[in-house]
Amino acid sequence: MRIMLVTVFLMAAFGTWAQGKAIVEFTAKGCCPMCEDRIIEALDVPGVRVAEWNQFEEKATVVYKPKKITQERIEQLVAEAGHDTEHVMASDEAYGALAKCCLYRDGCPGCSDHEGHDHEGHDHEGHDHEGHDDEH
Repeated sequence: MRIMLVTVFLMAAFGTWAQGKAIVEFTAKGCCPMCEDRIIEALDVPGVRVAEWNQFEEKATVVYKPKKITQERIEQLVAEAGHDTEHVMASDEAYGALAKCCLYRDGCPGCSDHEGHDHEGHDHEGHDHEGHDDEH
């Protein structure tokens, strides 16, 4: 009986926690690991629990708290960082500020060795913002 009560309590606690989050997937244009860094950094805000971006599919997946942030605001943040989304186009100014290799509208021209940035070591697969809600 005690095990059943503990199991019921744990399921109820988990269910309450899970109800406060949503998952959205949307197109976010980009070319390279620098784009990934920029998109993930743009989503490092209160209410976003986890953010991922798949370079090859140009898809962002975001777990967020709808009471703290909306899907529209999430896509706006990505666009403000210079990346077009399904519903929000980046301004020409934000897009123009991207590094040459990140210019997805121009066909992702690639980086030269003299641009002063490095694509090595950029692994954000499963980047977790779990601890950020308390900081913001």
